[in-house]
Amino acid sequence: MQNTDPVFDAVRRRINNSRRLAIVGIGDELIPYDRLGMYTAREIDQHHQPGVEVFLAGTVPESVTGPLRRYQPDHVLFFDAADMGARPGTIAMIEPGQIHASLVSTHVLPLPVVMDYIERESGAGVTLFGIQPDLTSADKDLSDEDMAYLTRNLDQLFQILCERQV
Repeated sequence: MQNTDPVFDAVRRRINNSRRLAIVGIGDELIPYDRLGMYTAREIDQHHQPGVEVFLAGTVPESVTGPLRRYQPDHVLFFDAADMGARPGTIAMIEPGQIHASLVSTHVLPLPVVMDYIERESGAGVTLFGIQPDLTSADKDLSDEDMAYLTRNLDQLFQILCERQV
C-alpha cells in the first residue's frame, strides 16, 4: 500500500526511473543532534537495494564528489540533520531556498555549493532531505518514541526504494 504523504510522493516521483541512485549521508557522528543523516544512510545501506549506492560524507560532503562522478547516478539523495521546527524523527524535503535557514551545519563547504556542483557536473537530479533532531540538548539522542517515529518514516522510504522502476 502506497503512502500518500506529500514528502514520500515527491520522493517517489523524483526517483521512480532512476536506475542508479546515490544516497549521501551527512553529519558528525560524534554529535547526537548531527548524526541523523549518517544514521539514515547506514540504514539504507543495510537493505542492499539494486541500483542504490550509499556514500558516507560525514562533515565533508564535498569529499564524495569524485566517487559520485565515477558512479554516475541518475539522482542523488542527500540526508542531513535539519531544524525544521518539526517532531524529532521527521523527514522532510528541503528546497534550495530553505537550506541556509534550516540545516544544523557542521560542514566545511556550504551544502548548496556542493549540491549545485554535483548537479552541474553529473547531470543527476539532486534532492536534500532533512531529518529533525532533538535540539533540547546537544548531547541528546532521539528518545525511544522519536526513534520509533523515524524508523516508521525510514520504512516508508525503503518501500519507495523497492518500488523503483529499474
